[in-house]
Amino acid sequence: MHPLIRTARVTGLLYLCLAVAGGLGFLFVRSELFVDGDPGATLANLVEHESLARLGVALELLTVLTKALAAVWFYRLFRTVDQVAAASIAAFGLVNAVVVLCSAALLGTAIGLAADPVGDTASDVQLLYLVSGELWNVGTIFFGLWLIPMGWCVLRSGWMPRALGWILVIGGACYVLGAFALYLVPGMPALADALSVPATVGELWMIGYLLVRGVRRHALGASRGSRQAPGHDVGGSAGLARCG
Repeated sequence: MHPLIRTARVTGLLYLCLAVAGGLGFLFVRSELFVDGDPGATLANLVEHESLARLGVALELLTVLTKALAAVWFYRLFRTVDQVAAASIAAFGLVNAVVVLCSAALLGTAIGLAADPVGDTASDVQLLYLVSGELWNVGTIFFGLWLIPMGWCVLRSGWMPRALGWILVIGGACYVLGAFALYLVPGMPALADALSVPATVGELWMIGYLLVRGVRRHALGASRGSRQAPGHDVGGSAGLARCG
């Protein structure tokens, strides 16, 4: 298997694991435990379903791990296309991983309080879950920021469909706007949900393309050429080939 294809497939696998872990932890486990506006019910859920709560923390830690590794592998994949953009994907992804790591620490603290109550445990547990949720909300900025240079690398390299690149750029911008919309237009949560749709489409497409195809065939020839001539700009040669 060509090294570039192998890198693309590993990147896609890490991205898939990230999507599954994040979706299960934030959308499923959290919704089963956290009851908005009812601290007593949230505390009762943690006590009665401690194993599920611990699974939620493990899923957030898995999200952190796969996000960090995916960020590094995206850099490996695109570093010959545009080093600054590739480094931006890695940097924004790692910052986002730290945000989720803080959320996991808060959820772990909530489990500890539920098992060994101190003071007004129900209110404390509810607050910890609320802050954890807000970390995910504000972290949407970095979910969006890492998609924009990713889309740029797709567009510049020509290794994947241009439509995918544009959807990633637009989806990333919408994710960033959605983070602001949550606080500037609090009465319209549907707006933030709608703004996340392009990013979701782009991410699922990216995962599928990386896993199934990896990169287009002409990218393999460009990659061989870049190894023969150090410093050769793969993205630039691909762009010239398209123009020709």
